[in-house]
Amino acid sequence: MTEEQIEYRVTAEGVKKAFGDNQVLKGVSFKVEQGTATTIIGPSGSGKTTLLRTLNALDRADAGVIRVDDVELDFSKPQPKSEVRRFQSRSGFVFQSHNLFPHKTVLENITEGPLIVQKRPKDVVISEAVELLEQVGLAAKRDQYPYQLSGGQQQRVGIARALALKPKLVLFDEPTSALDPELVGEVLSVIKDLAVEGWTLVIVTHEIQFAKQVSHQVLFTDQGIILERGTPDEVIGDPKEERTRQFLQRILNPL
Repeated sequence: MTEEQIEYRVTAEGVKKAFGDNQVLKGVSFKVEQGTATTIIGPSGSGKTTLLRTLNALDRADAGVIRVDDVELDFSKPQPKSEVRRFQSRSGFVFQSHNLFPHKTVLENITEGPLIVQKRPKDVVISEAVELLEQVGLAAKRDQYPYQLSGGQQQRVGIARALALKPKLVLFDEPTSALDPELVGEVLSVIKDLAVEGWTLVIVTHEIQFAKQVSHQVLFTDQGIILERGTPDEVIGDPKEERTRQFLQRILNPL
């Protein structure tokens, strides 16, 4: 398949972002093919989460062009709020710390966005939410509140909530970092299923073996740039850059 025939869900070109004097992203460019999973790995402070958040404009880039599905924003110039909202509506975001509404039931957490933001029919939204709960293995928890759930269950509700918006792209910000080790597997299993089903995913993760299993593309970031990119076999199995090798050695073979 030629470059022209590939359908990209995400295209980022020259993305820059600074917080004060700290230049976190230094002109990042990459593409994500439709129906594939891309993982972003790298040391703390390398810009992984900031890069992910620019894809939903949770952090507005200072410069660069990002296209998600059919909406493109040029962050070097002011953007109308309506266009930013269109851009944000193309993706769903799964946070590290669940971010569920504590006073709402599991079902209410999932239906909030489709009902309030998208103004879709209530009976349809509830039916789809129940299906999503079955998909993430939590159908029996629909009427419980977040405090009644384990961390892994809360994160699976967070995933269902993101999917309920029918996004073209699902973004995961270290979805297992806040979980106890024994709960990590249940969340990673759900994400693997989404990858198999053909959702377009971008995942910031420190779970290197998971990245190796789930990814079509791996991006290794360091000091605000993408230092290396390729398939898992290329980046994780046979990295070209010494910095990538050092990072993986430290992660995979800790003292």
